[in-house]
Amino acid sequence: MAKRVLVVDDEKLIVKGIRFSLEQDGMIVDCAYDGEEALEAARKTEYDVVLLDVMLPKLSGFEVCQQIREFSSMPIIMLTAKGDDMDKILGLEYGADDYITKPFNILEVKARIKAIMRRSGRNTAAPSNEKSKVITFNDMKIDCENRRVYIKDKEVNLTVKEFDLLELMVLNPNKVYSRENLLNIVWGYDYPGDVRTVDVHIRRLREKIESNPSEPKYIHTKWGVGYFFQNQE
Repeated sequence: MAKRVLVVDDEKLIVKGIRFSLEQDGMIVDCAYDGEEALEAARKTEYDVVLLDVMLPKLSGFEVCQQIREFSSMPIIMLTAKGDDMDKILGLEYGADDYITKPFNILEVKARIKAIMRRSGRNTAAPSNEKSKVITFNDMKIDCENRRVYIKDKEVNLTVKEFDLLELMVLNPNKVYSRENLLNIVWGYDYPGDVRTVDVHIRRLREKIESNPSEPKYIHTKWGVGYFFQNQE
């Protein structure tokens, strides 16, 4: 089944180039040229990946990303023309899964899209036996096969990377991972970001699964070392 991608940028030549390249790989590509159009498309269709420019008319990419996160965990890659670190961190704060700085190489864009599709589970057919399990801790239930998390039987909307982090630590309880290790395992060794990316995602994850994020019972910090999931009933 063909993968569907939404490309959002107000520069039509960029959109045209990305669309052509992705369609050459057999993907279905929808296009939007402003924030409102992008949000409308995302409400109508569950995309495998959204490529979302930061600087857009009507609504900024950050606003679109934030509003999409209110109803979907579809993977979002931010496109930013600025090399400013704050833009990149802001994108992650609003729920983006990755970012690419302009000008970019289309091969890099395609590699990132395919990596996110693999990790999101939207590009896999049959899960392994290990992935098919449902794990329960206290009031939290994690469905690894369907990549869904429930707190007190209410589903929690996690992004791709938030789920990846949680699953990794849950399957390896009490093992302390450094921020560098988490960055390499979850984002990949060629990811251009830094360890602040991990901190942002851990904080967002705690806000979603912990009853009191400032006193977590699941994801703990080992100061000066990293993070770990505490296995306690």
